[in-house]
This record gives sequence, structure tokens and C-alpha cells, in this order.
Amino acid sequence: MLSLDPSGPEWDCPLGSKDLEDEGPWGGGSGLPSTGCFPGSWRQDVGLDCKGSPEGTEARAWTVYYYSLLQSCLQQAGLPETQDRSQAPRTGCPGAEVTLCVLGSPSTFLPVLLEGGVQSPGNMLLCLSPAWLMKVPAPGQPGASAELARLLEDRLLTRQLLAQQGGVAVPATLAFTYKPPGLLRGGDSSPGLRLVELSGKEGQETLVKEEVEAFLRSEALGDVLQVAVKLSGWRWRGRQALRLHPRAELGAVVNTVLALLEKLEEEESVLVEAVYPPVQLPCSDGPSPGPGLAVRICAVVCRTQGDRPLLSKVVCGVGRGDRPLRHHNSLPRTLEVALAQCGLGEEAQVAAVRQRVKAAAEAALTAMLALEAGLSAEQRGGRRAHTDFLGVDFALTAAGGMLTPVALELNGGLCLEACGALEGLWAAPRLGPAADEAAAAPLVETMLRRSARCLMEGKQLLVVGAGGVSKKFVWEAARDYGLQLHLVESDPNHFASQLVQTFIHFDMTEHRRDEENARLLAELVRARGLKLDGCFSYWDDCLVLTALLCQELGLPCSPPAAMRLAKKKSLTQLHLLRHHGPPWPAPSLHAVPCCPLESEADVERAVHQVPLPGVMKLEFGAGAVGVRLVEDAPQCHEHFSRITRDLQGEADHPGIGLGWGNAMLLMEFVEGTEHDVDLVLFGGRLLAAFVSDNGPTRLPGFTETAACMPTGLAPEQEAQMVQAAFRCCLGCGLLDGVFNVELKLTGAGPRLIEINPRMGGFYLRDWILELYGVDLLLAAVMVACGLRPALPTRPRARGHLVGVMCLVSQHLQALSSTASRETLQALHDRGLLRLNLLEEALVPGEYEEPYCSVACAGSSPTEARLRLLGLCQGLGIDGPSYPVAHFLSHFK
Repeated sequence: MLSLDPSGPEWDCPLGSKDLEDEGPWGGGSGLPSTGCFPGSWRQDVGLDCKGSPEGTEARAWTVYYYSLLQSCLQQAGLPETQDRSQAPRTGCPGAEVTLCVLGSPSTFLPVLLEGGVQSPGNMLLCLSPAWLMKVPAPGQPGASAELARLLEDRLLTRQLLAQQGGVAVPATLAFTYKPPGLLRGGDSSPGLRLVELSGKEGQETLVKEEVEAFLRSEALGDVLQVAVKLSGWRWRGRQALRLHPRAELGAVVNTVLALLEKLEEEESVLVEAVYPPVQLPCSDGPSPGPGLAVRICAVVCRTQGDRPLLSKVVCGVGRGDRPLRHHNSLPRTLEVALAQCGLGEEAQVAAVRQRVKAAAEAALTAMLALEAGLSAEQRGGRRAHTDFLGVDFALTAAGGMLTPVALELNGGLCLEACGALEGLWAAPRLGPAADEAAAAPLVETMLRRSARCLMEGKQLLVVGAGGVSKKFVWEAARDYGLQLHLVESDPNHFASQLVQTFIHFDMTEHRRDEENARLLAELVRARGLKLDGCFSYWDDCLVLTALLCQELGLPCSPPAAMRLAKKKSLTQLHLLRHHGPPWPAPSLHAVPCCPLESEADVERAVHQVPLPGVMKLEFGAGAVGVRLVEDAPQCHEHFSRITRDLQGEADHPGIGLGWGNAMLLMEFVEGTEHDVDLVLFGGRLLAAFVSDNGPTRLPGFTETAACMPTGLAPEQEAQMVQAAFRCCLGCGLLDGVFNVELKLTGAGPRLIEINPRMGGFYLRDWILELYGVDLLLAAVMVACGLRPALPTRPRARGHLVGVMCLVSQHLQALSSTASRETLQALHDRGLLRLNLLEEALVPGEYEEPYCSVACAGSSPTEARLRLLGLCQGLGIDGPSYPVAHFLSHFK
């Protein structure tokens, strides 16, 4: 991330100054910073020089200045000073792993630096000088974000964009623009925003006087008593030079405009804009004898997953109403405190103001992203040039009896700095209210995603097993991430064969020959000259084969023995039952008694060893196919005989593990609520965990009916589920990868149902990406390449999803009419539901898997649940034999 702020203090023309000539580093000053201006004590004899890239005197002075500023910021934040490691650099190569870099002022970006240290320890870098970086153009990706920054720093352009595209209130403005840029020409006029195009800077006295006079008399100014005259254009970024004039002083306003016209270059403007008076809020103490208090609201809004804006923090400044409020001359405070100081403390009104600020700030970023999307890579300054956060400054006005935020300008760095100052009230280590709502948190998450994408682009990965229609997202995501995929697949006509760099047709259906097949595949890979960075699989049947192949090729993966343990369900439970620790709590606390079944004699023995009722299932099964509650010995024998007869091999039901055989197991049935825990592990360390809740199943079957994310469990119970899943994975030797663990929460704590040593299936990857902005697929391929995934340390859900499964046996009529695939897809495209298609055809059968998942989003589980229930009733998914309300009852 590159800061384009100037390397020097902000130039600020004093209020009322009649001299608008350039000063300081912006103009004719020496450009050298003052020395010794920071209180505190820290080492000065540190190595700030960059070998091979010496700095000149002025650049060196600024580097020393920023070093002292950094130490001062750290000291005030309660943090230790930096260490000088110039003589003993750390090992490793930044850029070979997830790396975040800031080139900019330490005070501006301190919130980003601290949050980066929390979310990705050791990977956040600060450059105090451009000389510390080497610029190497990426192939086919020349350029930097300077061009895009210039667009965003044009007050007039952004103001017009916010008003026209975002529907955001902006000050009434009269703009004199000299040879305006193409983006300003020919646009629709906005209420209160008048653009006057000038072909020259001289001889404009008559036109300027007429336009200013008309503007000062216009209704657009309302009851405004003052106007400000200022310059607009990227050259003037950071400069607060302005002149305030009473609205009645036509001559003074005209003279200031004419004086500023002389300074214009092409595509720059002079603005005359309304200065809104302080809002007169009711005050319990009665009217104040002095000037009223004015509020300036600063909102930081960040781009999140899916290019959606998210308000991350609101900070306010409060000051005298008879002078403009600026960032550096007011103390930051929360919106609630600021409004209370101005006389507004009623909770509902404050919440309404916050909601309006949120809507306006997010609309501002949405408008900017829309502008970006319409620009060419050249106009943006490069294919990877993006705007990932905005700071929006608002004034609070009373329009139509309602408090309304009016967007004054975009101040990304200043707003971020203000948020950091507010968070600094709770000095590091971050405690108290600021700890869970760092302004830079969503921005750092986006930076981590960008770094991961950059790191993974062009990686060569071998995928073992293509899967079915439910895994189509893999190929779309691979194209988006720039991954180079090579596929091994048993079906020579699989649709994915046309979507990969290399297709290797290989019959892998007989998994009892996995060791031999792994050796043969390794030879094929070498013969084709594939230079692989990693190898992975998300398909149940191929997980052990993939681990063996990785072992043959010397690629990262969990050990084959661990995969075998997790793949065979009875082996998982029996192994963990013997795992008593230390450390404690041991995995044995979560395991469930069971018996493997390969013959009728095994069944007879098992019914005397496993307490009934129990659950019978396929040892290597998937999708809950063939899983059944058995009450007594006759039911056990009957179900074993039926499965042995009906599901003998892969051809009887492809994709559920019959290539491993049709052995079964009987395990104790445990009462409780069912949950999924999706884990990301790297080097045996837990990097992330996501817990979801499942609804009651249709006993005696266990096919999933409904789900909710994030979990509704209490925090302690959620933590218990995560730790149980983590301990079970470690107990089986699963140290690296993305794993899905199914558990039940009983009165005695979590109990293990099974471990799926791969990314969660059905809707889970999609839901986690939607709610948390974390892509389990990207995490899985990074682990497969031996790279630690870039994940936020405290993922926060951006809402709630509640979904229900549709089954062909229950919904064939609806899925063929009112809830057809086309209807559901149209509702998905309109954002009314979230559709995850799991099967291609509407084929009923005794042993079925869900056809699709239909979900609704909401700001709360109740809102999402009620939306989904209404939708299911309207589409015909709900019915007497499939009572959706009952399946959703756990999510109240």
C-alpha cells in the first residue's frame, strides 16, 4: 500500500490571511523539517541509510524526521521503541510470503501498522523513505496508483460524483473550472452544484461577477450566512487555504475568485461553497452565552470482500461554531460524546444520525468504486491500482427538521489519523472499547487478501479429483486468482478438463490401490515436466491418494497416516478414545464409542458393545448417505443387510466413498445440537475457525435440513466447540490444511461425529466468504504451497445467513415449478436469496443427497429466519412432510 501524501507537514493558510502565496515545503520554503520537535527519549544512532541507494541531504532529513515521529507515536501509544537490526537483519525474504508495506507518515498510518501487527504478526512493514524500496515493474502491469489518487483528490470531481452517483448531500457549490477533465465535462447537473467552464483565466471579471451574484442569491444556499472560496485539483491536496466571506459581501467574494483564477492550471477549479452554521440542538442547560458548538464528523469506510463498502469507525471533532473545524485543531471523540456535548443525548436520535452517516459514507465509497470500474487500467495508473478505503468528512446540518450529514471532502489519511488518535486513548496493549473495533481492521483484512492474491498468482497446482457441480466454484475462483491448475480425474469427459492447463486422465476409483496409483501419478507428473508449487484435493475419495502423491513429489501436505485415520470413521473415534493426554483436555473426551462392521457377526457383537439407540453409517461415506438411527438389534441387522445389498460399489452411488468399499460402523447416538467447525491449520497452529449450527434432522435419517451462520452458541460454548475440533484434528495428526469437523454439543460438552480432512462442503465455503470475507479455497491452496494463509485473527461476521436444504424426494413438484432452478437463480441474482446448487439433475432415489441449499441473509438470525420461512412458504418448499419452521426452530 502506497501513501501518496506529500513528505512534509500539511500547508495551512491561516484563517483570514490575505496572503495566498505558497509557503513551506509546498512552495518557496526550504522544504527541510524542523529537528528536535518531538518530546521523548530514544536512540538516535540508528542505521537509516539504504545501501546502494543513498539519499540527498533533504531526503535524509525527512527520513530522520519520520523516524523520530515514529518513535514519538509509539511512545505515546505505550509501545516500546523500534530495534535497530541494520547490523543483524532478520532472515527471510519479504515478498516470498504475505507482506504488507506502507510508505507514508507513521502518524497517519499508525492505526494500520498496529492492526497489521495484530492480524499478521511480522508481516507489516513501514518504509520511512522511498529509497528503501526498489521499484520493479511487474510483467504486463506497469504503473502505480498516482493517477487514481489524482482523481480522488479533486474536490470538485468527487463532490459531483457523490451528489450524482451516490445520492450524498454536498455543500451548495459554484465552481469555476479551467479546461475541465473529461470526467467533469457533459455530466448531468446536480442540485446546488453549478459548474462554469472557463476557456481562459483572464478577462473573466464580468462572467465571474454574474455567476457569483446569482449563486449568493440562490435558494440553494438556504439560510447560510458565510461562503468559503478555495482551490480544487490534485495539486492542492492537503492544502486548507481558503477565505471566508459573509454571504452579503459580493465584491470580496468576486475579488478572491479572480485572484485564485490566476493560480489555476488546466483541469483545476476555484470553488465558492456554503459554510453551514452550527446546528442548534436543544440544550438542557439553556442557551450558551458564547458561540454555539459545531460538529465535524469523520467516517472511515473500507472496501471489503466482494467490493462492498463497510463503515469501520466514526470520529468527531467539536469546536467553536464561528470558525471552521479541522482535523488537527480539535480533539477526536466518539459520535455519542460529541453529540451529547452539543446537547443531543437521546439514544434513538443519535442512532439515527449514525445510520445516516453510515449510509452516506458507504454510498460515497460505492460511487468511487463505480467510477473506478469504468476507468481503464491506464486511467487508474495500473491494473492493480485500487481504492480500498476512504475518509469522508461531514458537517451536520438541519434540513427539513432532520439532522443530515453533508459531505465536505475526502480525507483518507487525516480521518485514519483521527481514528488512531481516538483509539490511542486506550494505549497499547489495546484494551477497552477500542479493542474490538479498530478503524483499520477491515482495511488490513483487504490488504491481506490483496497480498495473498499477489502471492498466489501464477502458482502451479495439481488438483486430484474434480468433483461435481457443487464444486464448480473452484474453477471460477482459480481463474479469478490467476492460479494455473493441472487436473487428475477419472472421468475423461469431465467438464473441468477444458478449464485447466493440463488434464491427466487416470482411473482412481479403486482407492484400495492408492499407494500404487500415487507412484504412477508421480511418474506421469514428472514425465510431463510439471513444475508444481502444490498439490491438493477437496474431494473425499481422493484425500488419501493426494497425501501419498504429495509425499512422492516432496510437496507440503498432512501425513498419509493422518489422512487414513480421519478418512475411516471408526478408526478416528477409536484412535481418539485412546488419546488420553497430556496435555489436557485430551481428545478422548470428545470421542464416541463405536464398532467397525464388515459382517453380520460384527453386527451381533457390536449391539452388545455399543449402547443403543445408535447410529449406523458407511465407514467412508459422505453426504449422510446411508446414515440411520437404529433402536435395537433387529434394526441394526436389517439396515446392515440393506446397505450391503444396495450400495456395493462406486457405480451404485458415485462420489460417496464406495471406492473404498461398503464397510459400516455402529456408534453410540448422542443427544444434542449439531454443529460444523471449519478450521484452518498451518504447522499445527490454529489460524481460523468458523462455527455454524445445523437444524434437527428427519429421523431416522440424518440428511441435513437447515443451517445457520454464525453460530448462536454462547461465546464459551463456541470456544469449546472450536477447541474440541482443533484437539481432534491434532490428535489424528492433521497439522496443515483446511478441515471440516462435525460435532454435537451435549450436556457434557462437545462430542465428535466425524472429521472431514478437507474444506467444508455444500454451502460452507460460500457462506464463510460472504459473511467473513475469508476464502477457504484460497487458504487451502496457500497451505498446499507451504504458505501461511493470510487470515484475520478475529474474523467478524457481516450479518447472518439461515438456509434450508431442498430434497428431490420432498420437493420434486416445487423444484419443477414454483421453485425451479431458473426461478431460484433469478431470486439469487436479485439478492433475495442465496442459492447453492449441489446436484445437476432432479433424480429421486432412496439414498439421496440434497439437491440445493436456499438461504436468506439478515442483520440478525431472527430476521434471516423469518425471511427464509416466508420465502419457503411462497415457493412451496415448506409443507406438512417438510416443516421448515421446525427445522429452523433451533435458530431462535
